[in-house]
Amino acid sequence: MTWTQNVTGFEVESQTGLQLLSMAFLVGSRTFLHVFRPRATGQDSACKLIAALSCLRQNVFSENVSLICRLNGHALVTRHYSSESKDDLRVRYLNGEDAGIVVVGINRPKAKNAISKNLVKMMFEALDDIKNNNKVRSVILCSLVPGIFCAGADLKERAKMHQSEVGPFVSKARALITELGNLPIPTIAAIDGAALGGGLEMALACDIRIASDTAKMGLVETKLAIIPGAGGTQRLPRIIGVSLAKELIFAARAVDGTEAFRLGLVSHSVEQNKSGDAAYLRALELAREINPQGPVAIRMAKLAINQGMEVDLSTGLAIEEACYAQVIPTKDRLEGLAAFKEKRQPNYKGE
Repeated sequence: MTWTQNVTGFEVESQTGLQLLSMAFLVGSRTFLHVFRPRATGQDSACKLIAALSCLRQNVFSENVSLICRLNGHALVTRHYSSESKDDLRVRYLNGEDAGIVVVGINRPKAKNAISKNLVKMMFEALDDIKNNNKVRSVILCSLVPGIFCAGADLKERAKMHQSEVGPFVSKARALITELGNLPIPTIAAIDGAALGGGLEMALACDIRIASDTAKMGLVETKLAIIPGAGGTQRLPRIIGVSLAKELIFAARAVDGTEAFRLGLVSHSVEQNKSGDAAYLRALELAREINPQGPVAIRMAKLAINQGMEVDLSTGLAIEEACYAQVIPTKDRLEGLAAFKEKRQPNYKGE
């Protein structure tokens, strides 16, 4: 069995495996679910699922050239993107023992990290880079501006837009956040400050959210006589339940990290420290826990969970079976068994 890099990070000889991976990551979740969502259950569902995966093709990408630098005591690989303001987003590929962890830092201090056209463009480029790199094990989304995660849309920029420009920009921002949610590796939002409107929607698209106890979070769009437009009305009720999501959105209410943890909006609430990066440090700890695990298995687990949650249990079990089939022929699985037998730590390579 040979594995080569493509958009998902892997290419398999098995047609079923290739088709499953391609459908999930190349076409996107919405099309994937629309194609195979069957009314029947059990074996019928599994057959329809496998049959629906027959039309996909693979895409192969090359990695971008990187620049080695050192920041905050860590050896890093920093990606550079063409942009009007190159400092709006800083993407750091950690090295050494933290190799495989990517830190995506929003850096618009004068605009409270508000989502602008330029930031959307830069984030798309950064996500493409991450998606095409099979060495990435996890992503931390954070802010480099103290006291703020992301204040939502850049309303100053929005005020200058013609009415005809607003819809396309919101669609682009929605597509960006969907792309973030569709990354095949674990994503962690480290919320050390205010995450409002589109800022919270960005965090909702991540697999795990960690907040400081002083952070403020809310979908406050109704204050401006609009509604959340980048997935908030869909992701928030899926995370905390329909009734609570309606209450927060209708009232445009913001909650702190402690309350967010009680509601299930975040997985962890940590006491903020003097440097204002407690959530980031906890996120880094979690990424380090994820790092040594089997990377193919993690990708398949994420795919199985994400797709399975949108369908009935029988179809979800068929998805799990198809995903499990992809880890059986891997070298990593054999390495895991050998390490267990020899009582040592495994050395997984994503193969």
